[in-house]
Amino acid sequence: MEGMKKLVICAMFALLSPVAWAAPLTATASVNVTSDTAATAKNMAMDEARRQVVVEALSPYADASALRAAVKSEKSAVLTTLIESSGISSEKQSDTTYSANITMTLDRNAARNWMVSHGVHNWLGDGDDAGNETWVVVSLNNKLSDWSRVRRAAADAGIDLNTKSISGNEITFRAPAARRGALTIALRDAGWRYQDKDGILYISK
Repeated sequence: MEGMKKLVICAMFALLSPVAWAAPLTATASVNVTSDTAATAKNMAMDEARRQVVVEALSPYADASALRAAVKSEKSAVLTTLIESSGISSEKQSDTTYSANITMTLDRNAARNWMVSHGVHNWLGDGDDAGNETWVVVSLNNKLSDWSRVRRAAADAGIDLNTKSISGNEITFRAPAARRGALTIALRDAGWRYQDKDGILYISK
């Protein structure tokens, strides 16, 4: 009976774990724009919605300030290429005003490539490997000694770290999703704190 309870708990954790699936990059923007004509107002509203959605959907996976700057300066036509699908609800319009709730889903690969081309530090993974690997972001006080301690803790958990980027005192790497629990235990035992945000593991002292 005890073994069965453990099996059920493990199965529930696997289903609920955020690293077991690739969350869609979806967000909703509420817009209300007035212009010379209804057509112009709608075009302006759609552009505003795209910019809001790109920032909201990608901020958990990127340097938010750099992302906002890149979105602000980008052409509307380019941002359109990042949209995979969209839907509109609560739409209202008059001769000069357009308002609606606009939901958009971004294309993961297009969004990642766009951020890379604009120098936006990010850890947006491939949707295909989301179930096999988890992203980890480490904030270091002393880059050399702290990184050595993190690597030692990972080694104790049987994990070979796959470093993806280094930005200042922040290092981003990928680790096997199956070893995520072992990694957090090893890090905790080594005196590190960790927090899960949208399936990304953030580590700090």
